Amino acid sequence: MNKRKLLLLLLLATYFTGISQNKNNVLLTIDTKPVYSSEFKQVFNKNLDLVIDESQKNVDGYLDLFIDYKLKVTEAYAQNLDKNEMYIKEFEKYEDQLSKKYIFDKRIASQLINEAYERGKDEINADHILVLVGFNALPKDTLIAYNKIKIAYDKAVNGDDFETLVVNYSEEPGAKKSKGKLGYFTVFQMLYPFETEAYNTKVGGVSKITRTDFGYHVIKINDRRVKKPKINVSHIMVFSNKDKKVENPKERINELYAMIMQGESFENVAKQFSEDKSTGKNGGQIKTFGPGDLRAEQFEKAAYSIKNNGDILAPIESSFGWHIIRLNERFTLPTFEEQKIEIEKNINSGARANIVTQAVNNKIIEKYGYKEGVSYSPYFNTYLTDSIYKKKWEYTPVVSNETLFTIGNKKVNYDDFAIYIRDNQRFMKRYSDKNVLLLEMYSNFKNETIKNYYKERLEIENEDYAMIIDEYRNGLLVYDVMKNNIWQVAKSDSIGLKQYYAATKGNYMWKERVDVDIISSSNEVSAKKAQELLNKGMEITKIKELLNTGGKVNVIITSGIYEVDQNELPEGVEIKVGVSEIYKRDSYSVVVNVKEVIQPLIKEFINVKGIVLSNYQIEIEKRWMKTLRDKYKVEINKKSLKKIKKEFDH
Repeated sequence: MNKRKLLLLLLLATYFTGISQNKNNVLLTIDTKPVYSSEFKQVFNKNLDLVIDESQKNVDGYLDLFIDYKLKVTEAYAQNLDKNEMYIKEFEKYEDQLSKKYIFDKRIASQLINEAYERGKDEINADHILVLVGFNALPKDTLIAYNKIKIAYDKAVNGDDFETLVVNYSEEPGAKKSKGKLGYFTVFQMLYPFETEAYNTKVGGVSKITRTDFGYHVIKINDRRVKKPKINVSHIMVFSNKDKKVENPKERINELYAMIMQGESFENVAKQFSEDKSTGKNGGQIKTFGPGDLRAEQFEKAAYSIKNNGDILAPIESSFGWHIIRLNERFTLPTFEEQKIEIEKNINSGARANIVTQAVNNKIIEKYGYKEGVSYSPYFNTYLTDSIYKKKWEYTPVVSNETLFTIGNKKVNYDDFAIYIRDNQRFMKRYSDKNVLLLEMYSNFKNETIKNYYKERLEIENEDYAMIIDEYRNGLLVYDVMKNNIWQVAKSDSIGLKQYYAATKGNYMWKERVDVDIISSSNEVSAKKAQELLNKGMEITKIKELLNTGGKVNVIITSGIYEVDQNELPEGVEIKVGVSEIYKRDSYSVVVNVKEVIQPLIKEFINVKGIVLSNYQIEIEKRWMKTLRDKYKVEINKKSLKKIKKEFDH
């Protein structure tokens, strides 16, 4: 979704309907369909700062962008992209999230947020016993599972060895090997009922029997500790033989560590030699992180092992390469206000959302009114055939279309529920009891129907909501129409792409480049010695062996081919074959051995395919927009345009 979010940010989209308009306010028509001045003014005000081209920052220039956008929306509907299953699914997900904000139960939400915040202050270490049984199991199977976990529970509270009980009773895969050990966890990392029971049990104690989607659990709490805070570190990195620029990464990282231990600035070494260029330019500083935030377990463990701010850890290896890590700061845990937004996101996407959903539905019922009708159970137990267990049930119209319930002015009938079962049976869990199946299906159907009734009314009743939801609706459509008609076309047209490259390859040139050995030293004496040895023709490896002696690193050597303005080269270096003078770079003395000067060349297609593709997409979009301008008749109301120009351009 990242690409979509980026596009939606850049799209000049705030098109909305549902606002009564006077015909005199029509700015333009697209095939007689009106577009109102208020829409344009809303977009113009909102997106003006995003426009880069100065010529498009006046009304006339911006109007072209606006018309292009409206044409894309029109074409998306013409291609029936609003009926695409993926589009509908994604739009409904956003619609559901947005609508909750307009009838949110603040009391329930506040309770859940406060609870999560308090739990999040601690981490719990626990073991558990699991007896597997699904929520959709037959009553007799549920009873068998409960009786088994009850035996284990009784033994646990009487002091039997918990690890032995895990081996004898737990049905968790791998339990005999893991002994049921879960390690440390905190809020949102376990299923909500499990988490609740764990946090409500004292250290050394055994929880009550608790049920989750997996089955019945008994939890033993081993430890409870204050959660580790976030930390900020800097690192110097050498990749594991990436591009072969460094033949021996371990040797290089040890050289850099030795330089720091000799008193060289950590920041200077990071800027000069770290191969993680994104952090190297900032002296190696990494974005602040907490436990589990990085996908690099070895790195994170090493970083948290550093005790004092400013301490530097000896080189460690991760799955990405070698690192020298310095602890910059260990933070305190964030305040409630600092965590609140993130906690709300987790609540809305996890099991707690069911609690919020029920509270929201209760408010909708209170607002619009609700009346129960005829029970579904007697009829549907007979009407629904056993093929439903295999998710292959075929719908037939109901004989007696009774009313199940009424929400507001909408009657919901047997047939509505039957169609819901037909359309959603493929998403349901496996069931072996029809009563349990119908109970869950009806609960979901009822909740969804109430929610949808509210959303339908909301777009009619709330102008602000209508504007935001239509902006998102059309933004998604524009993304899809661009994807289908431009991005995918360019990507799949390999012949056209190469022809475009051949016609424009003069735009893809290497600048003048040099093949060099760069010798850097923190002392000028060593740099001058290296310069002398280079002038005598000594090989670079021999120079390194000669100058780095007695465990002391006096020179660092980097070899490669670089464009003449790349940062790897010292500023002002003379571009000619031979050994350079000594240049100063921060606290380093640098000498460059230029082995070859490579004249500007056209880059091979393989080296610039990404940027060529991007430019080819721009070219295809220009052609496509011309076809849309030809396809749809756009007429501008000059009187309305004149009013807008008077308002904004003066």
